[in-house]
Amino acid sequence: MTKNFAALFCGILFGLGLTISQMSNPDKVLSFLDISGNWDPSLAFVMAGALMTLGALQHFIFKREKPIYDSQFHLPNKNNGIDKRLILGAIIFGFGWGISGFCPGAVLAAFGDGRIEPFLFTLSLGAGMMLFRLLQKEK
Repeated sequence: MTKNFAALFCGILFGLGLTISQMSNPDKVLSFLDISGNWDPSLAFVMAGALMTLGALQHFIFKREKPIYDSQFHLPNKNNGIDKRLILGAIIFGFGWGISGFCPGAVLAAFGDGRIEPFLFTLSLGAGMMLFRLLQKEK
């Protein structure tokens, strides 16, 4: 039960951070991605702050034998490498982010804005995931 409360607290804190920094605002995100037009670099500072926080705390986190609420750390495997599926997925993700201004994580924080776009994006995301599963089964 404590694990669930910790996850809820972290999720709410993350959502608040996304909302306060306006990373859940598609207009702000699209202005950040528009480097040849009316570019707004402010989200770069949000990302830099997140990276600095990770950089400062990662050393102390991995000094622990295991996470507080899990039996082991789950880190990427160096043997997985970069393949066609990873590159294609990154391209599709980038196009979707650039067209809509929503990222799959930040769109959840945008639900509270009362706009229809976050819901439409989430439905489209779900449809794309189902299409991927159908195409993978055919192979």
